[in-house]
Amino acid sequence: MTAFAHIRQVPELLRGEANVINSWIERPTANRVLFCFAVILIGAGAFGAAVGIWRAPLQSIYTAVKFPMLVLLTTLGNALLNGMLAPLLGLDLAFRQSLVAILMSFTIAAAILGAFSPLIFFLVWNTPPLSARAQAGSAYSVVLLVQVAAIAFAGIAANLRLLQLLHRLSGSSAIAQKIMFTWLAGNLLLGSQLSWNLRPFVGSPGLPVEFLRKEAFQGNFFESVFFAARQLVSPPTRTLKKI
Repeated sequence: MTAFAHIRQVPELLRGEANVINSWIERPTANRVLFCFAVILIGAGAFGAAVGIWRAPLQSIYTAVKFPMLVLLTTLGNALLNGMLAPLLGLDLAFRQSLVAILMSFTIAAAILGAFSPLIFFLVWNTPPLSARAQAGSAYSVVLLVQVAAIAFAGIAANLRLLQLLHRLSGSSAIAQKIMFTWLAGNLLLGSQLSWNLRPFVGSPGLPVEFLRKEAFQGNFFESVFFAARQLVSPPTRTLKKI
């Protein structure tokens, strides 16, 4: 079966049908891996294009490239770690099987995001052009909240399917939950940093459209969160006026 022939199994993956998912895990072939890559590139790319078009056509192209890149780099970057953690936590899962399991969950998320992309594009098309003034208005908040809701829905649906798969493979809800937690923690740590570097979102209207900012690799996500939290809890400085 070729990679493109697997497309008819997308609805079965979304429904979490056990026979299809088990066959993918038990016999992880190169064609199935390529199919997951293709769905992630198309689905996440279409969603990224719909998000970025609000900023500029060039930003749409950049976002369509960077959003799937973020997903795939996160998956591949944590593949070895996830493969080592599963046996340590009680599930005898080979490296290739753990990679396919993670890829399948991101494939489900990408398919859902791809389905949401026409809705995002329609919303952006009927929203005033993005500008510094528009960024402070209610339209910006609506578009941002819809995008966050779509990503959250896709992520929750994909992770629920992944949890069902881990429970089916391990036969224990406790083991499945532990593996799921450690995998998500690793994905969150690496994904957050990659998001900081790639910035695969709308972009600031006050800055030129660029694929990567010059300061993309300066600092890190966790450092920015720390300084933002410290600024939030620090008492405001008072300036004394001279009389």
